[in-house]
Amino acid sequence: MTPTTQPATTGRPVPATRPMLRGAFTALVTPFAADGSLDEAAFRRLVRWQILAGIDGLVPCGTTGESPTLSSDERERLIAAAVEVVAERPSRDRIRVVAGTGTNDTAATIRATRRAAELGADAALVVAPYYNRPDGRMLEAHFRAVADEGDLPIVVYNVPSRTGANVDADTFLRLAEHPRVVAVKEASGNLEQIARICRDRPRDVAVLAGDDAWTLAILAMGGDGVVSVASNEIPGELVALCAAALAGDWETARRTHERWLPLFLGNFRGGPNPVPAKAALRLMGLLASDMVRAPLLPLDRDGLATMAATLRRLGLVEAAGGRIAADETDATREAVA
Repeated sequence: MTPTTQPATTGRPVPATRPMLRGAFTALVTPFAADGSLDEAAFRRLVRWQILAGIDGLVPCGTTGESPTLSSDERERLIAAAVEVVAERPSRDRIRVVAGTGTNDTAATIRATRRAAELGADAALVVAPYYNRPDGRMLEAHFRAVADEGDLPIVVYNVPSRTGANVDADTFLRLAEHPRVVAVKEASGNLEQIARICRDRPRDVAVLAGDDAWTLAILAMGGDGVVSVASNEIPGELVALCAAALAGDWETARRTHERWLPLFLGNFRGGPNPVPAKAALRLMGLLASDMVRAPLLPLDRDGLATMAATLRRLGLVEAAGGRIAADETDATREAVA
């Protein structure tokens, strides 16, 4: 949905409404069957549960969705499924689907973004190119090419710890003048950089936290929400955190942040994202399997026990029964005992 705008002297439309993307967006895990094949039925169930919990948006095929090990066909199936499930429950304020389309190949990213547009996505999440480590000039050219030719609004995804390249504040602020650059997902962990972007970006360009533990801080600096791993497990709570902060209820936002901080941190302990989160979803009975694709492996026994203890302390599982999956392995049963 494009807001009504009026021409600006800078050439960029003057926003008539708030940013296109605002609130809590779940970076969806991709469920796999025990043999490693895509479990599309489980994915659709997860999306329906997210919608029922009131999530603001969905991000299929991002890092949390194990995009590097998905085939093009699988990515298209996941994007299409997310769009279709959202369409099952039409509402006055439609849930946004932000499809992960970024690669380290500009031409391939443009093709993937165009395909996501054809499938009905509202925007594309475009990660900074990884491994080939472009400099600032090259990063800017990459994102401009995708914005120019990809047929979708784009979210610039800055995560230097994974890509080896930082989209610095000056580079993003130049990109933010492009009418199709609608947000940045900031996971640099650089407070000064994020503060500058929050202060100086156009008011219709969203700043979204790329790390759950940074959500409160980025909202406090004027940001707009989060692309969240933890909202796979607790979507309603992340929606509530963002809504409280955006309404100026900082006491509630702070209490919510502190309540769930152990989970925010636990999702990155024992293995890289999404390994711990998938283990948590299985322990909670929300997934039947915590299967990940190689080179990733599921949590080991110690990591599983640590995650189970965290979930117990937070009231997300019980020691016996409750929300724990009925088909637990022996290791899982020991972990939650």
